[in-house]
Formats: sequence, structure tokens, C-alpha cells
Amino acid sequence: MATLSTSISNDLLSSTLYSIRDGEVDELFQKVAFLDNAAKAGGIEKEDGGTMLVRPLSLVEHSSITELPTGYESVSLAVSDVLRPAEYAWEDFVAPIVISKKEELENQSEKAIVKIVEARMRSVMGMLRRELNKQILAGSSTVLTGMNTLNGDSGVTSNGFIEGAAAGSQTNTVGQISKTTYATTPGWQNQYATAGGAFSTAGLNGMWDIYTKCNSRAPTGAIDLVIASENAFGFYKRALQANERYIDQKILDGGRMALAFAGAAVEQDVEMPTSDHSMYFLNFDGIKLITHKDADFAVSPFESIVGTTARAAQLYWKGQLIADHLGSQGTLDNGEAW
Repeated sequence: MATLSTSISNDLLSSTLYSIRDGEVDELFQKVAFLDNAAKAGGIEKEDGGTMLVRPLSLVEHSSITELPTGYESVSLAVSDVLRPAEYAWEDFVAPIVISKKEELENQSEKAIVKIVEARMRSVMGMLRRELNKQILAGSSTVLTGMNTLNGDSGVTSNGFIEGAAAGSQTNTVGQISKTTYATTPGWQNQYATAGGAFSTAGLNGMWDIYTKCNSRAPTGAIDLVIASENAFGFYKRALQANERYIDQKILDGGRMALAFAGAAVEQDVEMPTSDHSMYFLNFDGIKLITHKDADFAVSPFESIVGTTARAAQLYWKGQLIADHLGSQGTLDNGEAW
């Protein structure tokens, strides 16, 4: 009687998966504007663990200035604790990579089985990438609801980082710290402008207003990335068309010229919440994606699934989107029409 054997060991499948995972993570960070640019600009950090992510913020002045017209005035020693801890809960999610015995028997060669695992890995990574991206930009994921989002409008979440309202009038709570409490604090109110539904007349002016205000309030660095909706991206390029210059292709050094705004990369993304925001202006000194050092798309070994003939590995991620400084972030709204 034939026994139900395994043509390729769990260890071999697992090692193959680990190898694929490294390449897929690299590919992941090249396909999504936020993740790709965050990785390049230092916007992704790793943490060891803990029950919460705690980020110390300086939101008030420590002491006051005493003017000394004569030199005999009393010096005010009244001080405040300048640090306020912003706290964020971790987000955890997992997705399985499964192969059944039936599939193994129908694909007897080890190479064929590995190809199946490879395809499943890419499929799962692509799914997680799209879902993570959707939640970060729009807050509209129905499964990653514990993941923070940049979108703070339209009732998406009262914890969204970036609001479509003037600095000083924003009301969301970020990291358990109310923007209302620190309405006059430059570091906890994002910048805002509107194109007024007419990008051709107000879009560029709005972009410059945001860029200037963000950079004036940034503790370090300038805007790293502008993520635009497809419409706003097209309108921005159209607004620049009169200033574009063309040269003979024989002179080109190869590659495609990237669109930029005052040195910041400009990229479009289909997940932009166009009813709320047409463009995000991001400074990765103030917005970070934190990942756990042992759970950054970590892959578990393949194991047999009890009660079935299948075996599976788990792709696990633990992290969170956090804000250290919101005054250096901005949004251009209502830029979906020319």
C-alpha cells in the first residue's frame, strides 16, 4: 500500500520562502509611493517591542524669559515639563501561504512546487502591500482598522494625522494628544491650503503656501515627498508644461525623469482619498512607519495543518504609523478639477 509522502520537505520549502521574502520586501518598497520614499528618506524605524509605542514630544515652552533693564529684576523660575508622551498601540496582522497535497501531487517536481510557493508569496505580499497602503493614505481598509492613517477627514477617524482645516482649528487626537489642547503649537497642527476646485488658478499657489509653512516649522529637513491623486498629479504636470524643455533623445543619459516640487519627489497614488485630500506633503522627520525588528513581514516555517492534507507558513507584520511632528506636514484639498 502506498503511503502519503511529502515530495519536498518543510525545511526546504521554508528556506525557499525566506529567500523569496527578502526580494519581495525590497519589491514592496519600490511599488508604493509612501513605503518606497519612507525607506529612502529615513521614515522607517525598527523597535524592539513593548506593549505601546511611546514618543516624547516637546509641545510647550520649558521656561519664560525675564528682561533685565537694570539687572536687579527678579528672575522668573517658573518652568513646565516640556515633554508630552504620545502613545500608539501596535498593529499586528498575518496572512497564510498555503499549499495542498493535491497541488503537490499534480506538480511532482520540486521546481514546480517551489514555483507555486513563489507565486503564493508574491500574491500575499501584494495583497498586504495594497491593504497597508490603502489604510495609510485613506483610512479605508476594512481589515487593518487598528493601523493609523494620514487621512483625518470626513469622519474616517478622529485619530487621522492630517486634517483639511487651517492650523489652529484642527480637532483630532493623535497619539492620545489632542490637537485642540495644543491649537497654537506649531508642532501639532498640520498645514492646509485648498485649490478651490480650480487647480489651474489656485493649485500651484496652494502648493507653495503649504511648502513654505511646512518648512518654516520643520525642526529639521524639508518636505521629502508629495503624494498626489491621479487627477492632481496630472494637473500639476499640466501646469508645468509651459516650462518644460525637450532635447534630442540621443543626448539623454537613460532612465525616466521624475516629477518634483522644490526638490521633493511628486508621485501619484490611486488610493489618495480624493473627497478629502488631493495631495499630502510629507516630511519623514515627523512621520514614521515603525516596524518590529522581528516581525517586519516575518515568515514562519511551513507546518502541516491539522485535519487537512495541506501545509502553511505565516507572513506576520507588526508595526504602526506614528507622528512626531505635524507642523511640518500638509495637505492640498479640492484639487480634483482643472
